[in-house]
Amino acid sequence: MTHAPAPTAATTAAVLHPPNRRRVQLLVALALTASAWYFSWLLVPGRIGNPWLYGLLVVAEVFNVVQALGFWWTLLHDRPRRRPVPPPHWTTVDVLVPRYDEPVSVVEPVVAAATALRGADVRVHLLDDGDDPEMAALAARHGVGYVTRDDHSGAKAGNINHALGQVDGELVLVLDCDHVPHPELLRRTMGHLADEKVAFVQTPQYYANADRNPVAAAAWSQQALFFGSIARGKADLGAMFCCGTNVLFRRAALDDVGGFPQDSITEDFELSLRLHQRGWRSEYVAEVLVQGLGPEDMSAYVGQQLRWARGCLSALGRGLTARLPWRTRLQYVLSSMYFLSGWTVLVYVSLPIVRILTGEQAVAAASADSFLLHFAPYFVLSIATVAVGGAGTYAFSAFALASASCWIHVVASLQVLTRRKGRFVVTPKDGAGLWQPLSVWPGLVLCLALLGTAGWGLVQSRDAGMLNNVAFCLLHVLVIGTGISWALRPRFLERRASAVAPGESRWQSADGRPHDDDVVGRLVPAP
Repeated sequence: MTHAPAPTAATTAAVLHPPNRRRVQLLVALALTASAWYFSWLLVPGRIGNPWLYGLLVVAEVFNVVQALGFWWTLLHDRPRRRPVPPPHWTTVDVLVPRYDEPVSVVEPVVAAATALRGADVRVHLLDDGDDPEMAALAARHGVGYVTRDDHSGAKAGNINHALGQVDGELVLVLDCDHVPHPELLRRTMGHLADEKVAFVQTPQYYANADRNPVAAAAWSQQALFFGSIARGKADLGAMFCCGTNVLFRRAALDDVGGFPQDSITEDFELSLRLHQRGWRSEYVAEVLVQGLGPEDMSAYVGQQLRWARGCLSALGRGLTARLPWRTRLQYVLSSMYFLSGWTVLVYVSLPIVRILTGEQAVAAASADSFLLHFAPYFVLSIATVAVGGAGTYAFSAFALASASCWIHVVASLQVLTRRKGRFVVTPKDGAGLWQPLSVWPGLVLCLALLGTAGWGLVQSRDAGMLNNVAFCLLHVLVIGTGISWALRPRFLERRASAVAPGESRWQSADGRPHDDDVVGRLVPAP
């Protein structure tokens, strides 16, 4: 049987298309060469300036090169996934839509679209942890199951586990209540479960509001890099993990590990780790088959990132000791370690400030002039590899947002070290559109410190060393300032965001269903 093209081919090609493989291989080779040249220069004992500052710099650079090597390794495994065979038999799929406090306007398109899923006996269940009469009416209006519970422990994981005790489908599809599925979602994913060892099939999270909101656009740019080259590479390495929504599970696999872990605020990451340890495998379909909503303001973004950082960092120890193939284990460790990268940003920001204020520097003065000569090629090629690996989807706004949010990683790691108990917080689905300086106050402090130090330095001296460090201060201000600007002038930037990304506004219809011409083919005939 000939497989039809993806039902959302245009959107998928626009936001998740693979990079040029030969270009990636060339850039990785050049980046490896540049990193070897830089570190062979940096690690010479004669380069040591202030030992403490030098030590901090080396630790930060080693951490970043480990992350870079992991990314380059994953990028080289970015290969198209095989097309699945049609589902071997007609099956039942329980669609679980967990909800806490989201409004009807957000939830209803998801429920309506879920009832239109094709290719299986679909049973939709709205899991309302908010016990909202409006949700009960919504469920009745669409003829779907309405599930509540007396004990609200375990947040989203507890909500899903409670529902699993009341359904008996062979497969389970989990959709966040702001993620609208395409009718062909099941037909594009179920075939992978013909392999009895596959526990789940993950599909991308696409932010449909990325074309009209600057925070969502930058957040989507970060997601596009992950759900493009990184996710395809992880899948090829046998290490793709569940991302909490848009994922189709084999019910038997969920039962094998006792359902979703309720002791983690990133239950999806922990669940994936447990499934892989039990010998189950995962698959990934790199097609936009679901459209959701990204964080629309900085407050929402901070809450989302803090939860992800805490959850992944808390799983770092388990990833290190997991009984898994070394490639899979290393991929889990790299994913967890990413949320320590905020510490390196703080180191880089601090070094020019310390140099200007005290005269102390990490690299010996005699070597300072040649620092840029060795560092710049390594830095530029590393950034270029990310840009090319993202096939143009990873924008400067994504880099700026990550840099401005470095403090989130610091806070999350300290909370994990002190064993401070976290809680699951739903990412708000509607941006405040207001001035939100409290959401970015650490970034504001960094920018003010950098500007103040640069100004003071220029008053004191304008020699080459001072100008070099002032330039670094201003570069950090440019990057971090861009990242925090959306909290300080959101309305202005929203007006400029209309051309950021191709948007389909959750399938361009009030009920969440695509237009007829959005579906160009089917894998199996309708029964």
